Amino acid sequence: MEELKNFSVTAERLQQLNDKELKEGGKYVVYWMQESMRAYENPALEYAIRWANDLDTYCVVVFTLIDDFPEANLRHYKFLIEGLKEAADRITERGIKFILLHGPRAEKIAGFVKENDVCAVVTDRAYTRHERKWRSDAADKLEVPLVQVEGNVVVPVETASDKQEYAARTIRKKIMGKVEAFSQEVTETKPDKPSKRVHLSGDMELNSVSGVLDQLKVDRGVKPLDEFVGGTSEARKHLTAFLRSDLKGYADGRLEPAEDATSHISPYLHFGHISPCEIYRKVNDSSAPKSDREGYIEELVVRRELAHNFVWYAPDTYDSLEAVPDWAQETMEKHESDKRPHHYTREELENGKTDDEAWNAAMKEMRERGFLPNYMRMYWGKQIITYTNTYQYAYETTLYLNNKYFMDGRDPNSYTNVLWLFGLHDRGWTERDVFGKLRTMTRGGLDRKYDVEAYIERVKG
Repeated sequence: MEELKNFSVTAERLQQLNDKELKEGGKYVVYWMQESMRAYENPALEYAIRWANDLDTYCVVVFTLIDDFPEANLRHYKFLIEGLKEAADRITERGIKFILLHGPRAEKIAGFVKENDVCAVVTDRAYTRHERKWRSDAADKLEVPLVQVEGNVVVPVETASDKQEYAARTIRKKIMGKVEAFSQEVTETKPDKPSKRVHLSGDMELNSVSGVLDQLKVDRGVKPLDEFVGGTSEARKHLTAFLRSDLKGYADGRLEPAEDATSHISPYLHFGHISPCEIYRKVNDSSAPKSDREGYIEELVVRRELAHNFVWYAPDTYDSLEAVPDWAQETMEKHESDKRPHHYTREELENGKTDDEAWNAAMKEMRERGFLPNYMRMYWGKQIITYTNTYQYAYETTLYLNNKYFMDGRDPNSYTNVLWLFGLHDRGWTERDVFGKLRTMTRGGLDRKYDVEAYIERVKG
């Protein structure tokens, strides 16, 4: 096809996933929404609108919904549908048709394109193995161009670095030197030909969250949450409250479990309900103390996008202990047979039945709230290494519980954070039993640094 046009989107955010030619005389440019579930600050959506305007065609938005997203349950699906409904309502208000398909993603989008007069498809970027495969499968099946637009990190992955980075210290300077160039606001574009009344149909009507959920055959074993409601407006409410509090003393307060001094924005980033660029600009421009702004941006940009770097450049091993560095592999092999001070079954761990009241409180908060303060996440994970008989089973158990209960599980941050427990993006420490050279976190250290009893009481309510 002709050279890929920018349409006011930074060139580094664009990639054509197949070599198909633009369909001459087609009526529609489709935005296949999957990762960026929002109607604003969405470069993929704006790109599709501008491309449709350039071709004098209609832009329509299509979302493909499946029942069996890996490891997702009712808790995750309810949040997803809440955000999706808001996005659909706002997209419709912008004069654009929103269509919900139900079934295998690549097959459904390819079938829709074939049955309708579509000239090109735009999608947002994915990072995990199965999400990347859905896009590559679609690229093979489509007879029109499939253009991917990066919109869920501040700095596009390959632009930040052309290799897998070893740690935050090796990517920090690279990525922070590019943030200003990639964090600018995405200008909204009005469609020249509003499409909301065109005669195209989907598989489901998105009239209500419960109506869609009732039609899905999903795992209903984990109950949804009342505290976190999906959608861009809810994400912005959390962000606004966080900014008004001057980031709650984030640099130090985020580590105090009893204070819960975090933004609670990670579930919304996970589902693409808010742009990381919007968050970056608002935090950077806030009146909060410099140390708190810098501390938050370190987590939002450096740490979060280090995780995306890892998953992108280690597609075959990001969910395996094979991904940790050699020193960590060696120390685990050396200490594999060390006697563990405690041993609990996975069921006992899941139900918070250990001899550590702080750990049990963390597990309770995970189950009931789908969230944990930063330090307690790390402590919770490190203790599982001492509660199970092998590193492999500790890893599998940690990832299982993480992905089952956390609202922001099953994404690059989750895979990276769980492997951090086993040495990823870390260095070797003083050698100890069980942990070897892996970083340790003990109950004694927790008690010395933080008000653990206050945390336990907060969780008890």
